[in-house]
Amino acid sequence: MTHGHPNGQNPGRPSTEAMLEVDGFQKRYGDVLAVEGSSFSVAPGEVFGLVGPNGAGKTTTLQAVVGLIDPTAGTVTVDGRPPTDPAVRSQVGWLPENTALYEEMTATAYLRFFADLYDVPAAVAADRIAATLDRLDLSERHRRLGDCSKGMQRKVAMARALVNDPALVVFDEPASGLDPLTTREVVSVTKELADRGKAVLFSAHDLHHVETVCDRVAVMHEGRVAAQGALEEIRAAHGGPTYHVYVDVALPDATADGDRYRIDLEDVDRIAAVRRRVAEAGGTVLDVRSSEPSLEDVFVSVTG
Repeated sequence: MTHGHPNGQNPGRPSTEAMLEVDGFQKRYGDVLAVEGSSFSVAPGEVFGLVGPNGAGKTTTLQAVVGLIDPTAGTVTVDGRPPTDPAVRSQVGWLPENTALYEEMTATAYLRFFADLYDVPAAVAADRIAATLDRLDLSERHRRLGDCSKGMQRKVAMARALVNDPALVVFDEPASGLDPLTTREVVSVTKELADRGKAVLFSAHDLHHVETVCDRVAVMHEGRVAAQGALEEIRAAHGGPTYHVYVDVALPDATADGDRYRIDLEDVDRIAAVRRRVAEAGGTVLDVRSSEPSLEDVFVSVTG
């Protein structure tokens, strides 16, 4: 698999940068308040994760970021300008969760068509398209899109989001329909985009992917941002480490774990008391380990 830059440019060439700012964004549909006042920012060179359960307001927020809907209140800006500004639109790459392709076109023809819409010079477009499809390991680029698998179609949709060499990339479920190996490559490509100075807004239901690729995360719940920050920050705010004490005696609060027993504690100071209880029961403490809460743990804590 080729590991070149996904837009086919010289990696040493500075990229156009953009700062996304969402400030008090609110969206109302009649009497329904879909998003009640969310705020976050995505800086150049950063991958920012937006997660939440269905109906939390993620899709509405993403649509506002790419200029498909207008805020009812608050602002959404890219370098101080609204996403509906034509100059901003040309600097945004958008991969929605569900996207329809022109099935009669080949992958190459489809991407050239969109490159033309962005006024990308033909020679630049050809190099960029080839490099992106190589990076995504899409060999069937001259095959009718209607005859391609869902995974291959998803790769083409992702390539389309990058064909204009955007400064701001918005990925909604980028790994949808992809096998584990290709999903890993999608994560790698996302990191490479940030390394090149792109601002990346990344939304996915698979929290492991978000945890792997994102620098900061916002958890949305019932139309608002309920938690936000670097993973270490929101872990500390919504649950500290858990201490696992492994013993060889079945105490009342111990859980069987293979050929031994485990006691889970949230307070490190309680380990000494467990040691005394184990000794009184004629047992031995075999091991003590700690684990940090995962993004899924935080997600459950925040959303209930």
